This record gives sequence, structure tokens and C-alpha cells, in this order.
Amino acid sequence: MLDIFTTSGPELAAVSLPTWVDLASVVVGSAGGVMVARARHLDAVGFVGLALLCGLGGGLIRDIMMQVGSVYMLESPFAIPLSVATGLVAFFFPQPLDRAGRLLEWLDITAVALFALVGTDKALVHGLLPASCVLMGIMTGVGGGMLRDVFLGEVPRIFQRSNLYALCAFGGAAVYYLAVVVGSVSKFWGSALCIAVTIGLRRWSLHYNVQTPADVDLAPHVRRSVRLVKRQVRVVSRVTRATRKHPGESGRPTAPKGL
Repeated sequence: MLDIFTTSGPELAAVSLPTWVDLASVVVGSAGGVMVARARHLDAVGFVGLALLCGLGGGLIRDIMMQVGSVYMLESPFAIPLSVATGLVAFFFPQPLDRAGRLLEWLDITAVALFALVGTDKALVHGLLPASCVLMGIMTGVGGGMLRDVFLGEVPRIFQRSNLYALCAFGGAAVYYLAVVVGSVSKFWGSALCIAVTIGLRRWSLHYNVQTPADVDLAPHVRRSVRLVKRQVRVVSRVTRATRKHPGESGRPTAPKGL
């Protein structure tokens, strides 16, 4: 399994990432879920439920969409127990969460980065098309958070104006695919690039307050551009007709009569 991280080559695209990468994404995603549960003062069921949704929800959506291979959360002997354990430990020992400060923000985007990585890799292993691989990375990255928001009765964050959330998952998934498939980079460095790009885009958007646009209406600009083009076409047409009627006034010499 270590060869995946030390060797490069297109043939390694069909080799899965180590199991601990998947489990790390589950734990980090579940931790992000329990942070939200603590902020909402939910009960033990709420802690475990959000841990499962955030830790396993994105992978479940991915596996349902792909319909190839197995459902990871049902096949892995550790995924569900780890997610449940994360929720219960956080519920019974919440003080570290209260002192975490901005930990939720980092857990959230780190989970997105890890899920985008494992989602893209699974699609890559099963030979999906490039666009499908990137889409699976995005859905795995933001699926858990989307389910969390739906279960909490909120509009999912990926549908709101925000500091680059789903676009971060897109960037990481695309970079991983290009690095491993096109650049023949080892999966270790491809994974590092995916995580770095995803987290880097998020931190950049927060630092400079770069947000996705909302309430965009390009129709007035399109109409204005169309009117401008029509006006230019009419001017050119008038000049062309005038030149045909009076060719000597176009500035080009004309042949003397009688020659």
C-alpha cells in the first residue's frame, strides 16, 4: 500500500488510497458535525446523528450516484463505529469543544478537502469520466454538510452566498485528477495538492472576503450590448452604401475617363 505514495505512473490511478485516509475523513467530518451539535445544544441522538451525517453522508451520496463497487459505510467495519464514537465522546466530554474557538471552521474545510480527495479517487479507481470524477469529489466533499443543513431545517450552505465552499471542493478534486492522471504524479503528492488547494482556496476567500455572487441579472447588459452591436452594424451599412454610390469619395484614386 505504501507504493501508492512513493511511486508515480498512470497505472496507479486504478489503485485505491490507503484505508486510513478514508477513516481520517470520516473522523474529521464527524468532528465537524458534533461541533455544530454542541453549538445547537442537541441531545446525544443529535450528536450521533450529525456525526453520522457529516462523517458518512457525502460518501453515501457518492456511492448511490456511482452505483459501482460497494457502499463504503456498510462495507467498512470501522466507519460507522468511529463516527458514532466521535459523537458520543463529544457529547459526554464537551468542554474541549467549548474551548476550540475557530476549530469548527478548520474542521469543516479539512473535512471537505479529505472527502473531495477520497471521492475523486474512488471514481478514478472505477474508471469514470473526468467530469464524473470531479463531480464525485464535489458531492463527497459537500454532501455531508448539505445533509446536515437539511436535517437542521436550513438552506444548505452550498446554495447560499458564501466564501467559496463548493468551489473549494471543485478546485481540490480537479487538481487531484489532473495531477494523478494527466501529470502522472504519485497519489501522495496528488493528495497533498488536493488538500492544499481546497484549504488554501477557502482561507484565501475568508481572508479577502471573496464570495460567490448572488442575485445576478445579465439581461440588461446583454440588451445593451445587442443595441450597441446593432448601432455599429447600421453605421457600417450606411458607410458601405455611401461608398458604393460615390466610389470617388472613398479616398481611393479612380481611373480617368476614356481610358
